[in-house]
Amino acid sequence: MQIRTLAYRALLAALGGALVTLSLAPIHFWPLIFISPALLYFTLKETTTKQAGILGWCYGAGLYGSGASWVFVSIHTFGDTPFLLSVLMTAAFAAALALIFSLQTWAYRRWFNQTRYTALAFIGLWVVFEWLRSWVFTGFPWLYLGYALTESPFRSWAPIGGVWLLSLGILTISIGMLEIVNARSKRTRFNWAIPITLFCLAPFLTTEWTTKGEKLKIDIVQANIPQHLKWDRSYLPEILGTYTRMTETQTDAPIIIWPETAISTYLSSAMPYLVTLFDQLENENRMLISGYPAIELDETHPEGFRVHNSLGIMTNGFGIYHKQRLVPFGEYVPFERQIRGLISFFDLPMSGFSLPEHPQSRLLAKDTRIAAAICYEIAYPELVRSLSADSDWILTLSNDTWFSHSLAPAQHLQIAQMRALENGRWVVRSTNNGLTALINPLGEITNQAPAYQKAVLKGEIEERSGVTPYQQTGVLPVLLISFVLMGIGFRRRAT
Repeated sequence: MQIRTLAYRALLAALGGALVTLSLAPIHFWPLIFISPALLYFTLKETTTKQAGILGWCYGAGLYGSGASWVFVSIHTFGDTPFLLSVLMTAAFAAALALIFSLQTWAYRRWFNQTRYTALAFIGLWVVFEWLRSWVFTGFPWLYLGYALTESPFRSWAPIGGVWLLSLGILTISIGMLEIVNARSKRTRFNWAIPITLFCLAPFLTTEWTTKGEKLKIDIVQANIPQHLKWDRSYLPEILGTYTRMTETQTDAPIIIWPETAISTYLSSAMPYLVTLFDQLENENRMLISGYPAIELDETHPEGFRVHNSLGIMTNGFGIYHKQRLVPFGEYVPFERQIRGLISFFDLPMSGFSLPEHPQSRLLAKDTRIAAAICYEIAYPELVRSLSADSDWILTLSNDTWFSHSLAPAQHLQIAQMRALENGRWVVRSTNNGLTALINPLGEITNQAPAYQKAVLKGEIEERSGVTPYQQTGVLPVLLISFVLMGIGFRRRAT
């Protein structure tokens, strides 16, 4: 292949990656998602394994360079890193993640080259790699194809097979339509038309998989605390005073929610500022749930204790949940001894959190069972599935201030909508400055607070019981289908 032709295909592949970002929140032009994988599939025709790896990397660079560009905000604005270095670090982050797609397309061309059923192998391999992205090296389960259909008529498939089934459907339509156009026989067109038609039946899947229960009134306090003040101890009285005043004057629901690390110090240090409010809420029989850093004594730890990113029931009940998926560099620093102190970004406040030794399954709050997910955890489909199967509703606390005025908050909210769909549960999303929202089991946002300002979001949710098909089986059926598709392509490889 000539260099000029390879460069043209590289640009086309990068465009395909960028189309994913345009199809997701906040742009929501979801029909573009059906074009994206087809562009990459088209560029891989008649390429060597090396060229396929390059084109896959270009696709990944287009995807992560646009869709994950929000890391620049945390590195530069809140990590106090010089502008040029922040740009280089963001580019390096996207380039590193793009290697996943490079490996994917290299493997596709290496083991499924010149097969009669190469399109099936392409689809199956893609879904398998999406699954791998959810756990390899702790995972980065972001920017999946299926999220684009969260508010589309195809969303009815989500409670059946999760976001991965939606990705499988997108790939089937995208690659299938391309194969139909290029097909030389009616049989080939017919064979592709069947699965495409089946996936398009989604609007007729109107089953409600879970059962309605008691209604709960909830108030969510969005205090809009500036990130550069949040961990400054001199501002602690003012920060806790803001939450206290808003709770006392603007809430009346039996359940009150504060966001991730709203209490930005250990409870022993915060109690002098909160004891009066806590006593008042106890007397009123009202429950307050808040995020905070929890300290736990541990003689086996080098420092003698562990610090967890946690949420807990502060009044009218008892329960605590420690975060099980930590954000690299934000909540812990890989290779800490080697890179601490090199630049300010590697010394962010509270970047020394620990994982819990004994993860909890859910919060038992009096008569309601809560599946908790802190910030980034809501992006892990299988984690939320396991936590929510025997819970009444899902609570996710976040502090998206790290990525203010970028694509991240809207993408994060869209991911929470998908978790509501998959698990047939209401999702209560509490954030420091947006996007705070209530999401029903259909993935619809029923109420949302204005972003980047102080607000109390008032609303009502329903407890839900029962399980969706996805909660019963998880990703396994979609994985099996994907491996079968890969097996068909591999076994019938031309010699």
